Formats: sequence, C-alpha cells, structure tokens
Amino acid sequence: MRQLREQVGQLLVMGFEGESLSPALVKLISELQPGGVILFARNIHEARQTHALLKDCRRPVATPMFLCVDMEGGTVDRLKHAVAPAPSAASVFASGKKKYFREHGRLVGEECRALGFNVDFAPTSDLGFPASRSVLGSRAVSSDPAQVATYVGEFLRGLKDARVLGCGKHFPGLGEANLDSHHALPAIAKDWKNLWEQDLAPYRALRRLLPFVMVAHASYPNIAPDKLPASSSPFWIKEVLRRKIGYRGLVISDDLEMAGALAEGSLAEAAVATLRAGADLFLVSHREELVRAAFEAVLRAAEQEHDFGRAVARAAQRVLAFKARHPELKRFPPPPSVANIEKLRSQINNFSRSLSS
Repeated sequence: MRQLREQVGQLLVMGFEGESLSPALVKLISELQPGGVILFARNIHEARQTHALLKDCRRPVATPMFLCVDMEGGTVDRLKHAVAPAPSAASVFASGKKKYFREHGRLVGEECRALGFNVDFAPTSDLGFPASRSVLGSRAVSSDPAQVATYVGEFLRGLKDARVLGCGKHFPGLGEANLDSHHALPAIAKDWKNLWEQDLAPYRALRRLLPFVMVAHASYPNIAPDKLPASSSPFWIKEVLRRKIGYRGLVISDDLEMAGALAEGSLAEAAVATLRAGADLFLVSHREELVRAAFEAVLRAAEQEHDFGRAVARAAQRVLAFKARHPELKRFPPPPSVANIEKLRSQINNFSRSLSS
C-alpha cells in the first residue's frame, strides 16, 4: 500500500493558494509526496520569496521534484513583477532572427532558474490560425508548421542552456480552437491529413527535443473514434503521440480544474481517465481539496484494478527514471541576490528593446 501511494504521488503535479505554505499545506505535501508543484502569479510576490516557497515545497518530499511554472512571456508571464516583463513569443518571432528565438528561451530560463524553477511549461507549440486568434493571441507565432517548429526548437534549446526543462503544448493542437478550454471543451472539426501535416508537424519534428508534452482538453470528432478530449483519449496519447509520432518523453495533462477537462465527469474521474489513456502525470493546479480528491481517486482505482495499478507503477517508473537522467532536478540554486535580479532585469529589458530596433 505504501509503495502504491508513493507511485501515485510521483504522477501528481499540484498547485495551491498563497505565497507561503500553511501548516495544512505542509501536511498535504508530506502525505501525498507529489512528483511536482506548480506556481502561478498568485503564489509569486518577489524573487526571494518565490525561491523560499519552492525550497519549502521541496523540504517534505523525499525525491527530486518538478518545480514548475507557465512562463512564456507576453500575456502568460508569471514572473513579470518578480523580475521584469518578458516579450511575447509573437514579438520575438516577428524579429525574424533565429538567434533571438534561442535568446528568448535562455532569458526566460535564467529567470526561472534564478527563482528555483526547473520546469517551464512553455513554449506554446500551437499554430496561429485565425480561428484561435482571440484565444491564443501573441502566444502563437505562425500558421506555418515549419516556422513554429523552428521557434519552439530554439526556445527549448535556450531553456536547456539555462538548465530548465521545457514542454510542447497543447497536443495535438489548439490552433483552430475558437473556444478557451479553461471555460469550455473546444471541438475542432479538422481531418487527419491536415492535422498531421499542420498541427502535429512540430511534435513530429521535435519529438526527441521535448522533455514534456502537455495534452489539451479538446476533442477532434472527425478523427478520434472515441470522441473524447485528447487529455483522456488513448487514441491521442497511446496511438498518435506514442506510436505514430514516437514520442518517448513525459506526457502530462493540462490542468484538470479547467472546464474542458470536466466535460466528461468530475475532476477525480478526469485524473484516472488521463492516466488510463497513457499520460504519465496529471496536473491539479489550484484547490487543495481537489488535489487530495484526485490523488485518492487514482489510488483507489489502482488498488481495485490490477491493470490500472500496473499502468500507474509503469508511469511512476518512467517519471523516476526521467528524474534520474536530469541532474538539474536535484540541484537547487542558492537564493537570488539583488544584484543577480537587477542583472536579469536589465538583460530582459535590453532584449525587449532590441526587438523594436
């Protein structure tokens, strides 16, 4: 039983409220032993506070943790007040300078690493089609899959230069989604040929470079026989991402508190469904009671179903093997000095100015 609890814990990336850990939250983290935590703007006040918070998250957990953030720049910038506003992906791409794409990733990575993060769920790999413009905005760089793959690949290399792991999202693609999956389940009416040649092309090109792939809460009724959201679909995760594309990194669900994930049932059911579909990690980003409910649902299903229990054990083994291959997850940086943050702030501001020169 204890071993199974530890295995389920490795599959959980959790978020929470507040800029510090309450005694109840310390107890929850100690009990669940999560594989990772994720911070949002609500958790981040300034650089040293963020570093201390991540250090406190690590303290009760026995294994190296994924210390995660969504940090793209532009409209998705969790660190703009702690360091400096970073430019959007679209503005960097518009420079037309490939060296800037990598520099963008490196600067974002340096920000993340200075504050203690080792995983950045970025960049967005979605294509920038007109249908999704009101949803994705400056997060998407182009409708050309080759151009998207170039930007994403260079950004990932920049993150790696800073010893931060990146992520491709939102598989298999939200480029033609006219609804925001935070609020509803998008149904994307696209055929297989166009999806394979367009939205899936960056994942195919970068399958060996992507440490993580985040799976979207969106359905593709003209393609998937199960009609399920991709995040709970064995067709998309096992058949397409793993078998057809040949991806061997870690697969994580998008946040299960999003409305798009809950179209088929409760959050606890969604946590079991995404792991059953082939995900390695499930993300519950906010409410502590839902974190616990999801954990307990996965644990209960693993206890009751032999095949699911074996799948949980295999996923935990993959997560632990991945952590063993990435020493940057074991090393926690010292607290950032005022001079270090000022230097980073200056570099980011100078980079932003260079884009308009």
